[in-house]
Amino acid sequence: MSSRRPLVIALCVIGLAGLVAYAWYANQPGSRSAVPQQAGGGAGQNAPVPVEVALVAARAMADDVTAVGSLVSNESVVLRPEVAGRISRIAFRDGEAVKRGEVLVELDAAVQRAELQQARAKLTLAEANFGRTEDLFARKFVSQSSRDNARAELELARAGVALAQARLERTQIRAPFAGVVGIRSVSPGDFVKDGDALINLEDIATLKVDFRLPELYLDRVKPGQSLELASDVLPGETFAARVDAIDPLVDAQGRAVRLRASLPNPDGRLRPGVFARVRLILAERPDVLVVPEAALVPAPGNVQFVYRVADDKAQRVNVTTGVRREAVVEIVSGLASGEQVVTAGQLKLRDGAPVKVLQAPQNTAAAAR
Repeated sequence: MSSRRPLVIALCVIGLAGLVAYAWYANQPGSRSAVPQQAGGGAGQNAPVPVEVALVAARAMADDVTAVGSLVSNESVVLRPEVAGRISRIAFRDGEAVKRGEVLVELDAAVQRAELQQARAKLTLAEANFGRTEDLFARKFVSQSSRDNARAELELARAGVALAQARLERTQIRAPFAGVVGIRSVSPGDFVKDGDALINLEDIATLKVDFRLPELYLDRVKPGQSLELASDVLPGETFAARVDAIDPLVDAQGRAVRLRASLPNPDGRLRPGVFARVRLILAERPDVLVVPEAALVPAPGNVQFVYRVADDKAQRVNVTTGVRREAVVEIVSGLASGEQVVTAGQLKLRDGAPVKVLQAPQNTAAAAR
């Protein structure tokens, strides 16, 4: 075994020497194997890179903030009787629209009508007594005291009529405002106590939406601002609303401010209690430079850049971005309107590389719409 070791070592040395000689020969300028590699490498470095581009465009853009809220009725009330009694008549159908002042529920008022008739009879007698007393006082047959007593009796009788009339009117439950009644849970003949819930009445011709925003927006919101509202019950539709009020108290736990907006609902398509998405427009900016989001290339250090095309070459330009919306992003600094930026093919680019535009530049603002 030991006699073969020098032979193995010699063969290894000869093989290594052969490999070194071949590598040296292959890397010589005149070598056939080196010519195709150099020619191919030179052609790849100088060939223009095919890219797609878009124009830096100016468009109107709104500064906005989104939130979620709930729709509530413009006015909402649960009607309750002020006196106990038995229901004699229900003058509405469930879910129908009613006018302000319309009688909705009547209680049995036989006792109240009798009291009113009695009070009116007392008033008639008091008026007659006061008239006779006035005539006698004018002829000095009665004293001033008798005249005053007759006048007091007359006033008491008038007050008694007013009291009886008020008690009678309390047996009629009227709509305090125009709206739509809900679904009743009582029937004629039911005995109800004062304060029992009878029916809800909702004014839905105008709706309110309550929502909250972080306190950092407090100095940017004000009454009268416009907002857009969307709901899952009517997908694809938006409704215009207006901020009516801002709660002066900021929620100390959530650090949020409560806002209330109103929107017309003449057809009744939206209903109270519906979940809503709100987009509040804080400001409108007419000329904002935008590029497609595909043009941005992230870099280490929270840096973003784009490749600008000028003289058929790619130029790396660091940019500062703003808001993003509808697949476009605002360019705060770094670009000018009308310049071309690469939107596809950036991975093969480097600063100063030649490029070949595959299609006519796309108008970013028009494409975003």
